[in-house]
Amino acid sequence: MTGLAPARTRDGLFQAFVLHRRDYTNTSLLLEVFGIGVGRFAVIAKGARRPRNPASALLQPFQPLWLGAVGRGEVRTLTRSEGAGRPMALQGRALLGGFYLNELLVRLLARHDSHDPLFAFYQDALARLAEGVELETLLRRFELRLLDELGYGPTLDREAGGREPVLAERSYRYEAERGLRRAAAVETGPVLSGATLLALTRGEDLDLAQRREARILLRGILTPYLGERPLKSRELYQRWYGARNELGV
Repeated sequence: MTGLAPARTRDGLFQAFVLHRRDYTNTSLLLEVFGIGVGRFAVIAKGARRPRNPASALLQPFQPLWLGAVGRGEVRTLTRSEGAGRPMALQGRALLGGFYLNELLVRLLARHDSHDPLFAFYQDALARLAEGVELETLLRRFELRLLDELGYGPTLDREAGGREPVLAERSYRYEAERGLRRAAAVETGPVLSGATLLALTRGEDLDLAQRREARILLRGILTPYLGERPLKSRELYQRWYGARNELGV
């Protein structure tokens, strides 16, 4: 992922994506938005659901937008909305992957905190999903980048305390609040190969076994921050594809 910074503003508008939307009153929409210079915040699109109002079709997830909003409170009011490019053409598992990224941002980003480098990384991740890149590797990269942005990023290339570098041929355990330790000969929990940890650190593609290890690792790290409420993207995947979690979320 390139992580190139997008344009910040144009004619008083800021670049943004809709992360989530729901109906609000009989004619309006309540949106969770992620934007350049403004971070995540809630905004009301008044009248967007009225017949023949093009805003309803435009204000969708995965559509690059130029937005204007006013207000100082928790929920602002949308003043303008324009397309900033073609919508990301996500289908099947890539679409569910996009929903998962959106849900992570809604659940983990504090409102009104600017995260412009993460915005650029998110925009690039959506573009790569649309291109059909290997899904699980992309999700793990995004999870790690999000954790880094929030100050929770794990150290995966050194053992706890920074004493010893991780070696590809060794096996490790990750412990919350401590970090990595070398695995004992007999372990009761999930064991991580050093090769998987180094591949994650370097942003390399993961093979099948590494994807499984990385999925277990990142799910364990994210769970304390996400809380006990189930992720709707996981439930949606199980509804569409059955109990087997090939999505890797």
